[in-house]
Amino acid sequence: MTQPQQRPAAPTRRAVVLAGAGTAAALLAPAFPGTAAAATAGELQPYASYWFPDSLPTGPPGDGVTWRSLKSWRAEDDRDLAFNTATVPLAGRFTPVPVNTTARTGQARNTSLVAFGHTAGNPSQGSATADHYALSQWAYLDELVFWGGSAGEGLILAPNAPVVDAAHRNGVPVLGTVFLPPVHHGGDLRWTRDLVQRDAAGRFPLAAKLVEVATVYGFDGWFLNAETEGGDAALGADMLAFVTDLRERGEAAGLRTTWYDAMTVSGQVGWQGALNEENTALFQQADSMFVDFRWTPDTLTSSGERADAIGRSRYDLWAGVDVESTGWNRAVDWDAIVPTDRPHTVSYGFYRPEWTLNHLPEDRTPGQFHAADQRFWTGSSLDPARPAAQDGWRAPAAVLADRSTVDRLPFATTFNTGHGLRWYENGRLVSDTAWNHLGLQDRLPGRRWVVRTEGSRPSVDFDFTDAWRGGSSLLVDGDLKAPATVELFGARLPVSRRTVVELTHRIDPDSGPVTVELAVAPHEPDRAGDPLAYTYVPAGELRPGAAGWTTATLRLGSLGGTVHALGIRLTGAGAVRWRLGALAVRDTVGKPHAPTALRITDAAADGSELRLRWHRAPGPVRHYEVHRILPDGTLRFLGGTCQTAFFLTGIHREADERSARFQVRAVDELYGLSGAAVTAHRW
Repeated sequence: MTQPQQRPAAPTRRAVVLAGAGTAAALLAPAFPGTAAAATAGELQPYASYWFPDSLPTGPPGDGVTWRSLKSWRAEDDRDLAFNTATVPLAGRFTPVPVNTTARTGQARNTSLVAFGHTAGNPSQGSATADHYALSQWAYLDELVFWGGSAGEGLILAPNAPVVDAAHRNGVPVLGTVFLPPVHHGGDLRWTRDLVQRDAAGRFPLAAKLVEVATVYGFDGWFLNAETEGGDAALGADMLAFVTDLRERGEAAGLRTTWYDAMTVSGQVGWQGALNEENTALFQQADSMFVDFRWTPDTLTSSGERADAIGRSRYDLWAGVDVESTGWNRAVDWDAIVPTDRPHTVSYGFYRPEWTLNHLPEDRTPGQFHAADQRFWTGSSLDPARPAAQDGWRAPAAVLADRSTVDRLPFATTFNTGHGLRWYENGRLVSDTAWNHLGLQDRLPGRRWVVRTEGSRPSVDFDFTDAWRGGSSLLVDGDLKAPATVELFGARLPVSRRTVVELTHRIDPDSGPVTVELAVAPHEPDRAGDPLAYTYVPAGELRPGAAGWTTATLRLGSLGGTVHALGIRLTGAGAVRWRLGALAVRDTVGKPHAPTALRITDAAADGSELRLRWHRAPGPVRHYEVHRILPDGTLRFLGGTCQTAFFLTGIHREADERSARFQVRAVDELYGLSGAAVTAHRW
């Protein structure tokens, strides 16, 4: 058997992201300028970046659209760079023993093409609504494509920082999109020729720009989708050389390239639905290829065989599954991609899984979205340990082994999904404004929801009516006829004599009493589908009338070795509504350093919009939180970010205050708060 082609080791994305963030900081850090000339309200909002390769369309752009040329882009001139630079390095991850017997390791993988908003007008740092595709099923994803681009806005789209930070926290690389649209969608072949233009040395300046953007912005590469018809063999040769140049430059920066099955080596657009002689050369110069939806069982079989023959993994081929319009109702020949009775044929990719949000009515809630999203990724059983019988939808949890990044201390989560109707701090409501910002999303349980019980199964889900910190908590709701163990995290956490688990929880006023135990698995099962053998550590009993949130501190030192899974066992008498607000595993506790040099760099003429900048706090920082200091000394939560810049809107004078005062604090992995950096805007 031919061995898969081996490529030289590339830098890790942890190193590259940190280097990129450092580059961005160096470009922007020398000295903050004084407050710029007053702008009109609406002019200061930063957005995800998008470009045309070089030449721009004719005529004026539409409302809210700015036409830009990537060829002329320079990082030092990018006024929104600080808002768009991801800071979370790509985490390493591992694969626990699968929770069911149908999920495979080392075979099919999944990529997803997701449009988080329009190409133009996609906010850099979230917005004041909870109605957002808060993707959190990272355990079943291997690559995320930040999908977009249009002939009227721009063809090259860089992912915004919140998406990259959330994905990286869970070990998932994120690609930007290069979209050269079909003619009937406004495509113009000159933009394809612009992309593959050469310099005097015969190299490709736009390939260099793509690598520079990804490195400076901190994401992981590009999805290339060339669909503009009318090319010829010369253009095909130039495109192949361009992809080769991009790969060579990108490998040195730890970047990836995925090629879409559209343009062929002939320069013509001809969707093959297969890996064949028309696109193999392009696939060979990329890390993976998204096979067009025209595939058949025969073409996927031949594609896998062809990949084997050229020394590439067949699982570098993503068979496209279009779920944009019908979601889990889509008729898919799953046995052609991921058969159950033989090795998987190839990998697969979802096109537009944000259907789980978009198909819901306009008055949808975050809870409705997460219920739909769980069914999409887990299946109708809503329990990956019990995959549903064949019902037409073969959910990823039934096919793909889940992955985890919970492998080092400290580890903590507050079950914050990255959007919410309110914001809570230590169980106290500090903002009643709806919000979304994926960069603030916690690492969430990957297996949703495995429940082991001899009685009736309680419901488990994220709930947005109360939280310890952020916008959501984990709610277990049901009539407990027998003890129920809710499995939460696959882990590989080292345990020492100093290791402590902190569990912050409560019951709702209408709940019966419940006894709570931490479930700790010191070993993994020997076989896929076998249950974990837990050790249970008492965490107390909560009875009706208990006063709000309480934190139990549990010591694991007697266990020794490594924790391979974490969960909760609940024993109750009747109806129970129990919430888990936070879970932390640590050896030590420290306090993060404060950011410095906080100041306002831009302000609208009426003061309703401001841009803040500060210097990064030394040492580990999870994110920063921004509050307004009101005249009476109380704090109003305004938002959070992983970046060292923040945009404020809706700022108004309070009473007779002479200045609006703001503070920024660093937050560490255990949600400890630093001292505050403070600045003011004089009215």
